Amino acid sequence: MLLSVLIPAYNEIKSIDTLLEKVQAVPLNKEIIIVDDGSTDGTREKLATYQSEPNIKVIFHEHNQGKGAAIRTAINHMTGNIAIVQDADLEYEPQDYLALVKPIAEGKEKVVYGSRFLKSENRHSYMSFYIGGQVVTLLTNILYNQRLTDEPTCYKVFDTDFLRSIPLECTRFEFCPEVTAKVAKRGIRIKELPISYYPRSIAEGKKISWFDGMEAIWVLLKYRVFK
Repeated sequence: MLLSVLIPAYNEIKSIDTLLEKVQAVPLNKEIIIVDDGSTDGTREKLATYQSEPNIKVIFHEHNQGKGAAIRTAINHMTGNIAIVQDADLEYEPQDYLALVKPIAEGKEKVVYGSRFLKSENRHSYMSFYIGGQVVTLLTNILYNQRLTDEPTCYKVFDTDFLRSIPLECTRFEFCPEVTAKVAKRGIRIKELPISYYPRSIAEGKKISWFDGMEAIWVLLKYRVFK
């Protein structure tokens, strides 16, 4: 098994070194595909120093296009059997890969999500983000016959052949609702497993906003009603 770790990165100079150390420490055969999405804070130059690493691929977008566009670029470069999306910050714990990939490696699942709400000791950041995530998750369950607890989670894991078969159009944070909608429309009930979560503040670099929550709701409705 080869795990493709897909990392969209934009202005994460404070965390990128530590994050890559943590990903490399996971005892799995893996390739790390990092797409710098037009960073301006030194992340781009820092990532250039990793290009000689044998299991790291670094791709550069000339200008900022958004998280979804960076993930789509990473998908085009993956060669593994299983893929996981990893943000370039330190909110998530890469050691959770071990449990998340297991159902797919064993042929039991095509898609696994890591849920922050299935681990009771996790804390959460802003109340507005918490409520927004719960609304998006509830709407997903109603529209797409799922039983999710955490639709907007970063840790989404896929059989790579299946992921390649999904025609994604996303450019920004709408990757999450779009891929979820399209997975569900294939008749797949998404498996969830508990993960650790260490939320950061806006001052520490958190980029998602209320607009992205509204966009997620629109995307879920769009792919249910119009497509």
